[in-house]
Amino acid sequence: MASVETAAEHERILREIESTDTNCIGPTLRSVYDGQEHGLFMDKLDARIRNHDREIEKMCNHHFQGFVDSITELLKVRGEAQKLKSQVIETNRRLQDDGKELITSMEELRQCRVQQRNIATTIDKLTHCLPVLEMYSRLQEQMRAKRYYPALRTLEQLEHTCLPRAGQYRFCSIMAENIPKLRTQIRDTAMTQLRDFLESIRKHSDKIGETAMKQAQLQRSLDSSMCVQPRALIGQRSRREAAAAMTGTDSDGQGGSPLSEQDSGILDVENEEEDDVPGAQDLVDFSPVYRCLHIYTVLGLRDVFENYYRKQRRKQARLVLQPHSNMHETLEGYRRYFNQIVGFFVVEDHVLHTTQGLVNRAYVEELWELALSKIVAALRTHSSYCDNPDLVLDLKNLIVLFADTLQGYGFPVSQLFDMLLEMREQYGEILLKRWNITFRQVLDQDNYSPIPVSTEQEYRQYTSQFPLQDPELEKLPFPKKLPFSEFVPKVYCQLKEFIYACLKYSEDLHLSSTEVDDMIRKSTNLLLTRTLSHCLQYGIKKKNVGLAELVQVIINTTHLEQSCHFLEEFISNITNVPPDTANATKLYGTSTFKDARHAAEAEIYTNLNTKIDQFLQLADYNWMTAVQGSGALTTSDYLIDLIAFLKSTFSVFTNLPGTPVEHATLPGKVAQTACMSACKHISTSMLQLLLDPEVRQISMGALHQLNTDVKECESFARAGPVAGFQGDTLLLAFSDLRQLLDLFTQWDWSTYLADYGKPTCRYLRVNPHTALALLEKMRETSRKNNVFAQFRKTDRDRQKLIDTVIKQLRNLIASQHHT
Repeated sequence: MASVETAAEHERILREIESTDTNCIGPTLRSVYDGQEHGLFMDKLDARIRNHDREIEKMCNHHFQGFVDSITELLKVRGEAQKLKSQVIETNRRLQDDGKELITSMEELRQCRVQQRNIATTIDKLTHCLPVLEMYSRLQEQMRAKRYYPALRTLEQLEHTCLPRAGQYRFCSIMAENIPKLRTQIRDTAMTQLRDFLESIRKHSDKIGETAMKQAQLQRSLDSSMCVQPRALIGQRSRREAAAAMTGTDSDGQGGSPLSEQDSGILDVENEEEDDVPGAQDLVDFSPVYRCLHIYTVLGLRDVFENYYRKQRRKQARLVLQPHSNMHETLEGYRRYFNQIVGFFVVEDHVLHTTQGLVNRAYVEELWELALSKIVAALRTHSSYCDNPDLVLDLKNLIVLFADTLQGYGFPVSQLFDMLLEMREQYGEILLKRWNITFRQVLDQDNYSPIPVSTEQEYRQYTSQFPLQDPELEKLPFPKKLPFSEFVPKVYCQLKEFIYACLKYSEDLHLSSTEVDDMIRKSTNLLLTRTLSHCLQYGIKKKNVGLAELVQVIINTTHLEQSCHFLEEFISNITNVPPDTANATKLYGTSTFKDARHAAEAEIYTNLNTKIDQFLQLADYNWMTAVQGSGALTTSDYLIDLIAFLKSTFSVFTNLPGTPVEHATLPGKVAQTACMSACKHISTSMLQLLLDPEVRQISMGALHQLNTDVKECESFARAGPVAGFQGDTLLLAFSDLRQLLDLFTQWDWSTYLADYGKPTCRYLRVNPHTALALLEKMRETSRKNNVFAQFRKTDRDRQKLIDTVIKQLRNLIASQHHT
């Protein structure tokens, strides 16, 4: 069984050797050598080789005859092959001879085809290189012409389109290396032009603002006659052109620069017609801004450009908003300040509307909020230095124009109008100061005399200045006198001028008629109650103002008081607010003039008493004079002069020279009060002469002399120097002195002491203290006389009597204290 398996295995190996490539029989032979039947396999292999040799031999024997026949045929063919070879060689020779010319022609054709191929290649390369060179040449021309935005567009096209097509050439490499440098040069040049532009508009912002404010003023002047053109149309043509330039390109497809390619700056408009005011935006060439914006956008640096522009403009805003230290001195200083601010924001507004995102609304509003706070603070500070109402009014008009101009560009300006309302108080104070000077000048220049008028024209002139309505005066023939002095029409005209000045300030402040009316009335009340009142007090208290002048002041203030309702009507007419409107402020003119009149009346009383004191100072009584006969006593000289003065003065009070009585008398009971006051003062002063501590002794003769003077005063009072007193009312001023003198001259002490305290007492007005003081002075006189006449019984009795009366008076006084 094992031999059969071995034989089968050897057979398989032999078949594998026969069928396998000799390079792969190694493993097969190894398996033979690894086995135990190596010799048996070699036997079988030899048997197989012998078998194959027998088969090869059989095959060779089978094909040998064919091989012999083939050799025989081959030998026959060799001769023919030699003949054929000779023919082929000959034919080849002839062919070579004949093809030499063709080969020459073919070589020439080959060379021509090579040249054609080279020419075509050259043309193709030149086709790609020539646009590069042309583009680069155009770039150089644009750089020389300072057309940087088209140059940048050309540079982009050269870098991304033309150079990649041209291939790797040295000049292309040089161009590619120069492109970043050119880009940097364009960027730096554009930034330089932008800096020049920013510097230019900083220097010329006042001119831009001046033009914008002229436009606003012209627009406002046209509002009353035609519809207001929206602010958006102002400079609309410029904005359309700018917007078209931002998105448009050159006709040759290479891109163009916004607006013009000229240097930045303010355009020349000096030759413009004066009536044709150019738009504020038309004054400025904004192309550097647009150009730089586009260049930085193309370079991918738009954010850098926006930040730089905004930063620089913020710096310029701070410079513009910084006022000059002497701005408050002239209106031109304020105008230049406002022009610069308007110019700044006109430029920013134009940039906002003509660029996409360079500045946005939030940025502009932030700048405006900053500016508004600084403007208001600066105006509050500088306007506080101003003391000229005309300058304040011009400043207010300038601020209104400034606010209207910026409001037309969409900026909120309510704070400016609020500040103008604050300035209104300052303006009112300045007006009050000016009118204080004016009123004082009017007072100083007034002659305190009724105004003489000799013709109808003069009369109408004064009545047109002051609302005098007096039918009786109109009936009088010329020449005649107006009851008041020049002070009245001048003051009335100045009051109207003040009202006009207040009205001028309220114009264009967007106030209602009621607010304007209330403002004017409050300011006028301040003028009346504070300024005019103080001036009247000043005029009344002046040293050189006499009684006649004070009388005229009273007459003047009376007429001014009567004119107050005309002022009310005047204010209502110019404000179109009825005077009976609810909550309407009333004028305090009536009380002002009443107070002034009362002050003048009090001053009359004071001056009159002062004048009386001056006369009384001339009194030179001999308090030790002896008793003389009644016929020998005469009125003292000083009192005669005093009575004459009083008569003259009271005649002035009741009838000014050359003026009808009904138009020149003092109002009310001023004259009566003055007369009563003068008489009381005379009586009190004469009593004080008796009680003067320096007068230690008084004789009965001196009392008789004083009694004579008092009788003269009573005669003056009884004559009625001023009409209007009932009965002997004026005599009551001397009743105290009269009863005292009667008591002493009649020596009626028994009656006085018996009836003291009774309502029917004859000497009811005699004070026991006064009587005691006078008696003591008389006792001193008696004692002195008794030194020389102590042995005369009459004098001794009189001295005893005086002592007795003094003792009784003291007891009377003491009893009053106890009760």
